[in-house]
Amino acid sequence: MEIIRISDLHDGRLDMYTELNEVQLKRYYEPAGGVFVAETELVISRALAAGCKPISFLVEEKCYEDGTLEDLLKEADSSFTGLNPSGSDLDASDSSALTIFVAPLEVINGLTGYNLTRGVLCAMRRPLLPAPEDLLKNSHRVCILEDVMNPTNVGAIFRSAAALGIDTVLLTAACSDPLYRRAARVSMGTVFALPFAFFDKHADYMDIIHREGYTTVSMALKENAVPLSSAQLKGHDRLAVIFGTESTGIKDETIAASDYTAIIPMQNGVDSLNVAAASAVTFWELCK
Repeated sequence: MEIIRISDLHDGRLDMYTELNEVQLKRYYEPAGGVFVAETELVISRALAAGCKPISFLVEEKCYEDGTLEDLLKEADSSFTGLNPSGSDLDASDSSALTIFVAPLEVINGLTGYNLTRGVLCAMRRPLLPAPEDLLKNSHRVCILEDVMNPTNVGAIFRSAAALGIDTVLLTAACSDPLYRRAARVSMGTVFALPFAFFDKHADYMDIIHREGYTTVSMALKENAVPLSSAQLKGHDRLAVIFGTESTGIKDETIAASDYTAIIPMQNGVDSLNVAAASAVTFWELCK
């Protein structure tokens, strides 16, 4: 490992952490995957366990010097494959070390959202994602997110999906990316434990799902919707459950193409739950 002390957050070597937004990072290596920034020891550890390759770390000085992150940094160093912090690919035999940028609290505290990072961030190479069809072939319970744009909701849905028995999450192109910092943090790193993929922007994803033999269920407030506990939703070998965007829900054409529309029965005048909460209830009921 190479330790570099940082005294200025505007140091150009920190651009991945300070200057580039998440869309720019995602395109950093196009077409070869891009970059994401993970935060908190738990999330970074789970990303490493999933095979994500580190580029560099940005660490609070106190956390580095008190040994809190020693095991994590050793784990990352052992998986380092020769990608330097500026983003160039190096030969596998290159001896360049994993770079650890260390900054005092008064410097690193200027980083947006730093108080949520627990002292450590890691820039990592994005894994190349599989095609949705490949994941559908090997799954039985699938969550479909249609234009869910809030990264907090995406992260919470992944956490529930991983905990309650969903095999795969598939997202439309307009969804927030599960590897965005907030989504990955809220998911507690489960975005690295559960396979996911994006549908192409112009894909007829309902047709793709049906061609793979899935029964589809749209979670929507419609007159013909059946209760989530209905026997009609049980016993299907392959089931895909669809959740829609936070503001307007699932598109009408998606509902029309679904085999079933379902609702979670409500009380006390409440008509619906937040999409993340609704997903947890749905997964619990349909993955029993």
